[in-house]
Amino acid sequence: MRRELPSYPVGVVGSLPRPSWLLAAMKRRSPELPELRDRAVREAIALQEEAGVDVLSDGEQRRDNFYSFLSEALDGVRLMSLAQLLDHVEDKAAFEGLLQALDVPAFAIQNPVVVGPIARRRPLAADDARFLLAHTQRAVKVCLPGPYLLSRSLWVKSLSGAAYPTREGLCDDVVRVLSEELAELAGLGVHTVQLDEPVLSEVVFAGKSATRTFMCAALAAGASPEAELELAVALVNRVVAGARGLRTALHVCRGNWSRQEEVLLSGTYEALLPSLARMDVDELVLEYATPRAGPEALLARLPRSKAIGFGAVNPRTEELESPAAIAERVRTLERLLGPGRISLNPDCGFGTFAERPVASTELAAAKLRVLASAAELLRSR
Repeated sequence: MRRELPSYPVGVVGSLPRPSWLLAAMKRRSPELPELRDRAVREAIALQEEAGVDVLSDGEQRRDNFYSFLSEALDGVRLMSLAQLLDHVEDKAAFEGLLQALDVPAFAIQNPVVVGPIARRRPLAADDARFLLAHTQRAVKVCLPGPYLLSRSLWVKSLSGAAYPTREGLCDDVVRVLSEELAELAGLGVHTVQLDEPVLSEVVFAGKSATRTFMCAALAAGASPEAELELAVALVNRVVAGARGLRTALHVCRGNWSRQEEVLLSGTYEALLPSLARMDVDELVLEYATPRAGPEALLARLPRSKAIGFGAVNPRTEELESPAAIAERVRTLERLLGPGRISLNPDCGFGTFAERPVASTELAAAKLRVLASAAELLRSR
């Protein structure tokens, strides 16, 4: 049964920082790791409930990052560090220099790569969702890497070519795997499934250089942004086509691996709006706590059927935003969008990469309390 939400519901984008004891257990592959992960998820649930979050995730406590966990659930996928992937790019020196310029730790970030035909060995997230649903009475969200992201990040020609001679050949199996997962999650009673597509912003901001950029080791991107966006729309719509009984969301940001704002992507959503409008998802989860995202008034161009997950706190800064200021921004946006379309969330996850969180647990809790206070101001009106 889908749980009813209050107006201006507060949610998370996905990840929360992992406790130090969990990170240590992950490094040494402790036999107690399953129990420790359960404990970390229970603590993430408590943190969110105490902060006033309405739609909870498990904090991605069982994942190394937002897409690396696929290697544990899919046949045909191997986990590799960016340092290992350096041996498989055409221009190793240039790629290594780019990682350094963008403040990317090549040994700390893991990327799943296809090395054989892919199929679900076990659910990607359904088992985790069962645990989450059993430990909270609130609505829950499950985050999955989006199909366009996977079409780029999984396929590395020298490693994947034997199973999938072309990147396009991989897409059908990616869609099948994600569609199977959505059906299972809907049957469990998950409220929202969010597809993470961070590289969409890179398509319009980086252009041809996207074939050599860091984001998700995207070595497979084509030279045409228009063709890439058409592919993204088609893949997302194929995945959600059979989704019944749950809310579908799509998250787009500009990078979340560094606190150095100058190394992250910058630009408005304007170039993406036509593509986002054509994606058959219920909600768009977007970042707006940073000036790099541009004016939110552009969102008035989207169809009224699209709800907006409004990014109102920046997970990468120590300063706490003003609940009153957030509430005023939402009221202004609501005058353009109409009522009932806005929820509140951070710009991105607080711990997208387990080994490189952008916030402490205490800061994450404080930022979520800011969102909850802003929601209370809006509701009290």
